[in-house]
Amino acid sequence: MSDSKKGKRPLVADRRYASKPAKPTASKAKKPVRKRKASPRKKGGLLMRALRWVLRLVWVITWRVSAVAVLVLALAVGYFWTTLPNVTQLLDGRARGSVTLLDQEGKVYAWRGDQFGGAVTAQSVSKDLKNAVVATEDKRFYRHFGVSPRGIASAVRINLSEGRGALQGHGGSTITQQTAKLLCLGVEYDPSEWKSEAAYVADCRRGSLQRKAKEAIYALAMEVKYSKDEILSIYLNRAYMGGGAYGAEAAAQRYFGKPASALSAAEGAMIAGLLTAPSRMAPTSDLKRSQDRAATVLRLMGEQGYLSDADVAQAQQNPATLSSAARRKAGGYFADWVMSTGPEFFTRNTTEDVVIRTTLDQRLQRAAEEALIDVFENKVRKGSKAQAAIVVMGADGAVRAMVGGRETRVSGVFNRAIQAERQTGSAFKPFVYAAALELGYSPLDTVDDSPMTINIPGSGPWSPRNYTNDYKGRVTLTDALKDSLNIPAVKISESVGRDLVRRVASDFGIESDLAAGPALALGASESTLLEMTGAYAGILNGGSSVTPYGLVDLRLKGDAEPLMGSGGGIGERVIQDGAAAQLIWMMEKVVSQGTGQRAKFGGREIAGKTGTTQAARDAWFIGFTADYVAGVWMGYDDNTPLTGVTGGGLPAEIWRETMLRVHDGLPARPLPMRPPEGATRTAPAPTQRTEPPRTTEGIIEFLIRDILGGGAPNPDNTNRYPSGSDR
Repeated sequence: MSDSKKGKRPLVADRRYASKPAKPTASKAKKPVRKRKASPRKKGGLLMRALRWVLRLVWVITWRVSAVAVLVLALAVGYFWTTLPNVTQLLDGRARGSVTLLDQEGKVYAWRGDQFGGAVTAQSVSKDLKNAVVATEDKRFYRHFGVSPRGIASAVRINLSEGRGALQGHGGSTITQQTAKLLCLGVEYDPSEWKSEAAYVADCRRGSLQRKAKEAIYALAMEVKYSKDEILSIYLNRAYMGGGAYGAEAAAQRYFGKPASALSAAEGAMIAGLLTAPSRMAPTSDLKRSQDRAATVLRLMGEQGYLSDADVAQAQQNPATLSSAARRKAGGYFADWVMSTGPEFFTRNTTEDVVIRTTLDQRLQRAAEEALIDVFENKVRKGSKAQAAIVVMGADGAVRAMVGGRETRVSGVFNRAIQAERQTGSAFKPFVYAAALELGYSPLDTVDDSPMTINIPGSGPWSPRNYTNDYKGRVTLTDALKDSLNIPAVKISESVGRDLVRRVASDFGIESDLAAGPALALGASESTLLEMTGAYAGILNGGSSVTPYGLVDLRLKGDAEPLMGSGGGIGERVIQDGAAAQLIWMMEKVVSQGTGQRAKFGGREIAGKTGTTQAARDAWFIGFTADYVAGVWMGYDDNTPLTGVTGGGLPAEIWRETMLRVHDGLPARPLPMRPPEGATRTAPAPTQRTEPPRTTEGIIEFLIRDILGGGAPNPDNTNRYPSGSDR
């Protein structure tokens, strides 16, 4: 058995691989090893590794720098976030207060100062206003995070294409950024740090790169602090919307006389259109331009789905129009005058919201404006630069209407009714006759209308003349006033004493310096239309002085009790009521029979006086009915003589057209006049006075004259007296 196993192969698997070659012995020579060249693939690998290393380095630097930048940005945003107050504290950002003026019926007719109608929210205003603002100012407002890179890039592109700097012109600011700018990035106005509020605002609106960056950070903080609607609410309350209106509520009241919650699509679009250029686009400045801008806003609202095509067409075809108060240009001359009569810290420089009730009657104001326009359009040559002014008041001095020039719908301009001091001419003569009547003269007393010469010390002889250059001989005082004769007026003035005439005029309210010489009687002194009209009101009320006034009371908004009342009204008696009644009778003859006949209307009893100064530089008519006193002045601002105009001409016609409208619907009432008794006596010549005046002051004056030898107590040394009569 054992023999049979010999020679057999073992039961193992055959080697699949050859045995490793034996290591060469040391005796064998080594073959040289050839170096291989690097392949292009190996070179590419090295470049890729280098590039990857560079990219990794850039990435490491970038994300670290970015992380630092984000951290700094977060800290900056966080800092501003901590400084932001509650949203309600940011709604009213005015530095000044407002003044609201009410007419005699309690209706608003004018505004002054920075108007803030009250806080509104994005939810409380009209939906159309809210949508119009978003569509116009920032259509992605509810989608961005406070800053719009797309908007900034677009603005830069537009600026560069229009040849401006990248940050000049369009800013690409979101509503949030605009609100940040309105808040001046949290810097409040401090009068001690800024030269003026204008300088503060200019600094807030700077457009430098640094300022833009800070504005963006502040906007981000606002987005974190407030909701979108809260940001929009701040914007709607603080944005300036022209006409002194800050915020949507003030603008709605200012232009349309309604709350912001009641605005239509056309009205909301007009207010939204103001945001780009509020002063230039304000409808009170240029209604047509404002309506055109509103049409563009309506189109944008339609394109963005806020309005249907039909709604857009309807609103564009029926554009918004101004309220009656807004059309009156914020009260014009009357409001300006009232503002000038109140205390400055409650009117021009108020920090409070003030309400002033005034004497204005808007119906009468329209009457005066329409009358002035009518006469200048139909009876004054085209291109004439002549001006006119009108004042209408009651016998107690309450001013009901005032027009200070031909441009009636203006404010903040030269007011000829209160600022122009002009020679009064024969409109002054009633005060001469008032002094005479107070001394006991009768309207039927006579005076000699014949040539006269007065030697004025230091000036030489002065010889007044009548307008017609003729003389009527002996005339009554009534006829002398009716026909506006100069020589009788001078003789009466010299007879009763210039000082008494001056005192009577001054007590009636003529506050200007009155001439000291004999030309005082001919209106050589200057006065304003308001003063003269107020003085005539004193004649109508029975001889008591009046202080013209327009302010009835002043109170802080929301308060029931006024802080101050009227500073005007009836004052002390100047002449007795009997003398006043006789003077009214004389002045009635001026209108019914004399130089003022063109003022007659409607068969009413009217009293008044014409006045034309030397060379017709000024023409006046002042008169009254039993209900109202009105004064009219006409002339050139540069003192150029009028051509063919006297007080009994165009001024009397303006007066008639005014009072005709003023008295529309009023029953006719008789004047409080008293005819004189039939006795007649002759007024003594000024150098032949034989009896003392009948007042204590007159007796003293007489004695002084007697001691001085009859000379004029206060001669005028200028020798600039009118020599021609003025009618």
